[in-house]
Amino acid sequence: MGVKEKCIIHLDMDAFYASVEVLDNPELRGWPVIVGGIGLRGVVSAASYEAREFGVHSAQPIATARRLCPHGVYLPVRMSRYKEISDRIFEIFRRFTPLVEPLSLDEAFLDVTASRALFGSPPSIAREIRRLVREEVGLTVSAGVAPTKMAAKIASDLDKPDGLTIVPANKVREFLNPLPIGKLWGVGQATQKNMKLLGIETIGDLARLPEDLLHRKFGTYGRQLWGLARGGDDRSVNPQREVKSIGAEDTFPVDINGLTTVKAELLRLSIRVARRLRRHGFLSRTVTLKVKYSDFKQVTRAETLGWATDQAREVYQAVCGMLAETSAGSRSVRLLGISLSKLELASRQPEPTLLAEPESCTKGRGLERALDRISEKYGDRAVVPATLLDKVKK
Repeated sequence: MGVKEKCIIHLDMDAFYASVEVLDNPELRGWPVIVGGIGLRGVVSAASYEAREFGVHSAQPIATARRLCPHGVYLPVRMSRYKEISDRIFEIFRRFTPLVEPLSLDEAFLDVTASRALFGSPPSIAREIRRLVREEVGLTVSAGVAPTKMAAKIASDLDKPDGLTIVPANKVREFLNPLPIGKLWGVGQATQKNMKLLGIETIGDLARLPEDLLHRKFGTYGRQLWGLARGGDDRSVNPQREVKSIGAEDTFPVDINGLTTVKAELLRLSIRVARRLRRHGFLSRTVTLKVKYSDFKQVTRAETLGWATDQAREVYQAVCGMLAETSAGSRSVRLLGISLSKLELASRQPEPTLLAEPESCTKGRGLERALDRISEKYGDRAVVPATLLDKVKK
């Protein structure tokens, strides 16, 4: 890559959640490990490569995974542990450049254009990062090196696990042309079907069509895809990538009924999502409740608070107030979810004023952060409200 060319590395941990479970319990090595909701209605969050050989993959219903791989090891999600490992990995990334754009706990873009003088060529940087993650953390990461974000992301997925794919700047189109059209960003199953009607099977097929034809067929979206297919992608790595919302939801193994049961589940969700909010250093002003009934019909309700909060009590009060706008008390409920948006950094909050949150909220925040420390040390079930004790015993 030339001196002036942008150099981007996309790094993607291999089967991250499942790999952390094997790291913590080496006896699981070689077994098909599936992480996700344990109930029959849960979904797979991650599957080891041994499990993938049986057709198990992320976002798949747990019931389907169990049918495909009945002898697999099924484990619950341990988000606090994954976050701890993720922090260590990202610390390694930031040794080479401050331009790190997280996409999730296990995936990031790095702009190493200005890092070459200190650390050598982008492929050398990628190799060194992979070595450090393996030696210091004990996990493997696959990497793609390219002059654009899209090409780097596609490249990192081509040689998993523990792979490295390099796309020279003058070979981006040559790299993209033979790949299936589904590899292109923004092309889902529905778009693939429509493109097949035009004879488009590969990215190269799309790139060779007239831009105006794609614009007529797919609008502005078609024009954007045409540009990407020809290697055009001028997006920069954004280290200040904005987190727009934080949420949590549960699909129940058996439909739940009655307001008392629904409120108990909402309390548990409120605690979980508020803890997640604090872990990321945010406060929220808008609380959204999602209810999916047994017939799969779904409703959402939202409320904007008078002040930003990170307390489970405030979140719980808000969602309980919105329950009257749903049929949760009279209809069977399949899923409940809570999401928090209009986020603000807790570190940037102004000094208290007459319009600020009540004093009770400030005191409550100190208590909940103390409980966070207990949970981090002893687990999420170490301290729970009395109304949830029966669930803990189960």
